[in-house]
Amino acid sequence: MIRQTFPPSAPVPARHVPALPAPVLVLVLALLCTVLLPAQGARAGGVAEDDGVGGEATWSWAGAGADWTVLGVPVFEGRAFDTCTAPPLSTMRGWRDSGYGGVGVYFGGRGRACPSQPYLDAEWTRGVSALGWSVLPVYVGSQAPCVAAENKQAVRIGADPVAQGEREGRDAVRRAAEVGIGSRSPLYLDMEQYDHRDAQCAATTLSFVRAWNRAVRAEGYVSGFYSSADSGVAHMERARRAGVADLPEVMWFARWGGEGSVDREPSLAAGAWQPQRRVHQYRGNVRETHGGVTLNVDRNMVDAPVARIG
Repeated sequence: MIRQTFPPSAPVPARHVPALPAPVLVLVLALLCTVLLPAQGARAGGVAEDDGVGGEATWSWAGAGADWTVLGVPVFEGRAFDTCTAPPLSTMRGWRDSGYGGVGVYFGGRGRACPSQPYLDAEWTRGVSALGWSVLPVYVGSQAPCVAAENKQAVRIGADPVAQGEREGRDAVRRAAEVGIGSRSPLYLDMEQYDHRDAQCAATTLSFVRAWNRAVRAEGYVSGFYSSADSGVAHMERARRAGVADLPEVMWFARWGGEGSVDREPSLAAGAWQPQRRVHQYRGNVRETHGGVTLNVDRNMVDAPVARIG
């Protein structure tokens, strides 16, 4: 992930929104489907028609601006850190007084910088959840054909971005389930910096992202997207303005410097990916020590869905 914080002092309070009980959720979802499906088009996040770009569009089950809590999707508001390798539970316990309430974990994908995750399993996710942490799951899959990073050149999207996106979306769901991340959780696709002004590269990347989103949503997960603000995020915003369907439902943008804010990103229209649909990574590669343990982290401000552990 691109590296981008908030002073350790003056923590921002976290707000955890619990999921509804299952019987209530079923009734609410049924009502929403009855009301929303006939009324909303693809461009609003409802029923989608094929727009001829990278495969047949699908319904975004979360809907346009729908309340996540009504849909049984947990939400976290506050500060979160992400680090390349998920720390052991003892470290997570020691970091509870750090001012952070959320943690980003790299649970899958062939493009991960740290593919070895010795602690990250279902026991770990249950353990950190019991400690009060919210989890933001990140999948680093294939990268744009024009990706800038040298260490990502070997994992670029191939000749069939739609099939590849679908395949990797299914892989993301499978790997999430393996580590205890259940449906109605967001899965954040990490797409490192690329030249979105390159028309062919942008088209290939968008087809891959949309196919990945469809595969993730088909299994009841929420599709999220991480990239640099002036790269992938600007690309997704351009696609949104053009009315493209099957875009990510949550936007995690990296813009380093200053304080974190989910509401003041110039690459996004004020009402885009709102409410509770944004994460701002605002500083990276920062060394912090809490509970006697030092980690190299990125700092994030969150107002977005987090994993449902179970």
